[in-house]
Amino acid sequence: MERGASMRTSQEMMDVILGTAKQDARVRAVIMNGSRVNPLVTPDRFQDYDIVYFVSDIESFTRDHSWVDVFGERLIMQMPDAMQLYSGDGSNPHRFAYLMQFTDGNRIDLTLITTAHLPDKFDSLSKVLLDKDGIIPFLPEANDSDYHVKKPSEKDFAACSNEFWWVSTYVAKGLWRRELPYAKAMMEGPVRNMLERMIAWYIGTKNEFGVSVGSQGKYFEYYLDQATWNAYVATFTDGSYENCWRGLFAMCDLFIKIGGETAESLHYHPPVEMQVYEYLEKVRRMPQK
Repeated sequence: MERGASMRTSQEMMDVILGTAKQDARVRAVIMNGSRVNPLVTPDRFQDYDIVYFVSDIESFTRDHSWVDVFGERLIMQMPDAMQLYSGDGSNPHRFAYLMQFTDGNRIDLTLITTAHLPDKFDSLSKVLLDKDGIIPFLPEANDSDYHVKKPSEKDFAACSNEFWWVSTYVAKGLWRRELPYAKAMMEGPVRNMLERMIAWYIGTKNEFGVSVGSQGKYFEYYLDQATWNAYVATFTDGSYENCWRGLFAMCDLFIKIGGETAESLHYHPPVEMQVYEYLEKVRRMPQK
């Protein structure tokens, strides 16, 4: 494919994905996962092709990665199973992934899995595209049930609240010391993670825990009323210390509000830690040395 060529259509992409699988005797079955088989997702040009090839001999593919050139001209590729970016990363001899962004705008996330190690359970967003030997068990119609917000136990609910308020004191300390990288890391890491977990549970209670909020809460806007959405947006700040303080208290105010409503819906103790809130205000008012 020539650089700058128009974006290939979904039919053209499926032709190369399935054509390659049909012609290669090592590929015994093909499954598509993700948004392209989710009936609730509106298609758009940025949808990935999440593909699994079940193969008889994975090493014959991974010893020479140039075989993926058949899928088109790549802008960039990542092979996470061959990387050691983070502690705990490690390769699985029965699984290997190629994440490929092409110059025409398409993307394929292709995972190879050996046929001798079929999953015990298939993702609910799975559709069989090819099965040469009948090795894939019957799969129900693709749906997003595996990704629905799960109802928390009261213990998990309390732990989320404790982590939110505990780490919020780190943010305050970092802001008072004017240690912006540390403060932002705490604020946008653990504190935001707990806020977003609480928002997901809040949405779950409003929808009988029958919906997905998407990766990183990308569907929050669809499920939150305008006022709550605006309150959530207000938690995102720039690098100004004053704005970071405002963002921290916006997070606290929202956590108290939605946490209280969620606790009431679940008949749990509300996650209100007003003594911590007051401590944060005290640190904010403390004069610099």
